[in-house]
Parts: sequence; C-alpha cells; structure tokens
Amino acid sequence: MRLLTDDLTHPAVLALLAEHVTEMQANSPEDSMHALDVEALRKPELAFFSAWEGERLAGCGAIKELDPTHGEIKSMRTTAAFRGHGVGSLMLRHLLEVARGRGYERVCLETGASEFYLPAVRLYERYGFTPCGPFADYAEDPHSVFMTRSLTHGR
Repeated sequence: MRLLTDDLTHPAVLALLAEHVTEMQANSPEDSMHALDVEALRKPELAFFSAWEGERLAGCGAIKELDPTHGEIKSMRTTAAFRGHGVGSLMLRHLLEVARGRGYERVCLETGASEFYLPAVRLYERYGFTPCGPFADYAEDPHSVFMTRSLTHGR
C-alpha cells in the first residue's frame, strides 16, 4: 500500500471526504460535528495523506499543527472496501511519524462519543491515546471524545 501526500484533487479522494462529512453529520449533532471540508483541509497548517492499493483509494488522514509542539489528527477515514484491512492503523502510524518529524511533543484528536465511533476510539487506544479534556478551540461536549498521546515516550 502506498501513502501519498495528497493535493485533494483526485475525484476518489473528494468523494471519500464528502462521504466522511455526510456520515459524520448523520451520526453527530450539528454543533458537535467537527469534520473538515476540502477547503479547510487545504490550509497550510494541515498535511493531508491518502492511502492507495494500486489505483484504488483505501483511505485518508490529516494532521494539523496547533502549535510548534502540538498536532491534531483529522479526517481519518477508510473506504468501505478496505475496512478491516489495517488501513486505519497504517495511516495512524504514518501521521504519528509525521508528527514526530515536525517535532511535536503530543498529538490530540476529537471523535464522536456514540457507539458508531467505538471502532475509531478502540484504534486510537491501541496506539496509546488516552482520554483528555477539550483542546485548541473545542469545548466540553457530551457528543465528543477527546484523546491525547505523548510523543516523548512509547511507540
């Protein structure tokens, strides 16, 4: 599987991101939905990556710089055809390596709190993420799970 720095122009990537936003809207109250649209993912403080198996898109993910020592995982998504094939783990490991390369001391993320989001929460837990309070511009929200991971110890 190839991981590429993505310019957010490939039709398959755009379709996956549209599906991501639609699914997040269907599973989170509007004021608790924090998925980024394509324009937001093109901002310079974000690095966006796509995963490909041959010519087939397998997934995507991004990392956003919050400050010089702190990053946020964004837009992790696996296509339906590749769920259960380790794409999420592959992308998450890559994003953590990018974060280390940027000199981040920690990374955080926000995901949903409903049962729909449990597979994502379990993936993050397997990679050493633990619950934390809101960070950056987030506020306490019963529909959100906030997680963090130090990059100065462990995997």
